[in-house]
Amino acid sequence: MDYLSYYNLKSEPFSIIPMSKFYYHSSEHDVAMERLTYAVEASKGLAVVIGDIGTGKTMLARRLLDTLPEDKYEASLLVIVHSDVDSKWFLKKIALQLGVESISDDKVSLLSALLERLIAISEEGKKAVILIDEAQMLKKPDLMEEIRGLLNVELPEEKLLTFILFGMPELEESISSDPPLAQRVAVKCRLRPFDIETAVGYVRHRLSLAGADGEIFSEDAIRKVHIFSKGIPRLINVICDNALFEGYLRKLKPPLGADLIEDVAEDLGIK
Repeated sequence: MDYLSYYNLKSEPFSIIPMSKFYYHSSEHDVAMERLTYAVEASKGLAVVIGDIGTGKTMLARRLLDTLPEDKYEASLLVIVHSDVDSKWFLKKIALQLGVESISDDKVSLLSALLERLIAISEEGKKAVILIDEAQMLKKPDLMEEIRGLLNVELPEEKLLTFILFGMPELEESISSDPPLAQRVAVKCRLRPFDIETAVGYVRHRLSLAGADGEIFSEDAIRKVHIFSKGIPRLINVICDNALFEGYLRKLKPPLGADLIEDVAEDLGIK
């Protein structure tokens, strides 16, 4: 028996894998969604989401991608996994994401094919949108120049491509290093840690979606989770997941209390 069956849960409520079905409608994330949706619907060109580690940027990116209808948008999500990328690699990835069939090593040919594809997408009545997660990895000045150059590709009445960049605070420094690009930021959102009320709602929301039919954590326990996590959603997940497993090992019945959260936080080295 694992903790899921022990606590009558149908799925893991606190997986750190960002699954959009667990998206929580906090006021801050919902406002960000509204602003980003506006940015893509109005073809604003460039929108930026800034947040520290674990504040829900990837969850927001995937949620946004899931909400864009395929008949209206040619949209994709690009995750930057390391900072050692150059402008040619970046342009090739953008071209692949947008469905360019012939990817040339020659930059001029590549840009020409990309422009043709963007015009074709527009003629299909769609909008091209590229979401970039971990965008703080795009540290090289020439990468900012490429984004700025692609934003200049437009028809008389519309922009042909919208970028949504999701990244940690360092992303702002990279954008600021290119003043013409910084002036093109049409929408900017910041994700901050949850306050206590939001944290309580978040924990209960995820438990409910996982099939909980009663109170599994006491409110005092969730308040302790908020203290030790500092309101960061990813850390809330880590603490709660460990608490459920530890509660199962100890054969504790719900609601699990604040003392268990204290022990888990100490084990995790965050107390």
